[in-house]
Amino acid sequence: MTVDPLSEPAQARRRTIKVFLGSGLLASFASFIYPVLRYLIPPPVADLGGDEIVASKLSELKPNSAKIFRFGSHPGLLIMNSDGTYRALSATCTHLGCTVQYRSDLRQIWCACHNGIYDLNGRNVSGPPPRPLAVFDVHLRGDEIVVSRKREA
Repeated sequence: MTVDPLSEPAQARRRTIKVFLGSGLLASFASFIYPVLRYLIPPPVADLGGDEIVASKLSELKPNSAKIFRFGSHPGLLIMNSDGTYRALSATCTHLGCTVQYRSDLRQIWCACHNGIYDLNGRNVSGPPPRPLAVFDVHLRGDEIVVSRKREA
């Protein structure tokens, strides 16, 4: 039996092409399946706090200004009013979950996503937000401003 010397390189090339095509198909399949699995099995979200957090130091805020702070796994908004009192609210818009911001020129809380406006008590004034913002309790402890969830009565 004679072996054709040209057939061995041809078989090696075929084998190489099969490996490349097979690995390409496997990579394509994985790139389609991975997002589906990430959607079906979301990563665990840890609540990064309890019912109370130090939101700021007294020296960080000036009258008629605000600061966004992290309250658990959600943002919070701490406002120092012109009279020196503090107000803390959830900084997550009740419409689509965008982060709201304090407009010191209008003394309102504004959601830039769809122009939703809240007053300083968290009530929705205009725009698409369906519910008011959650209001938190504010306490002063030494030189720290402590924010806690409101206790249900």
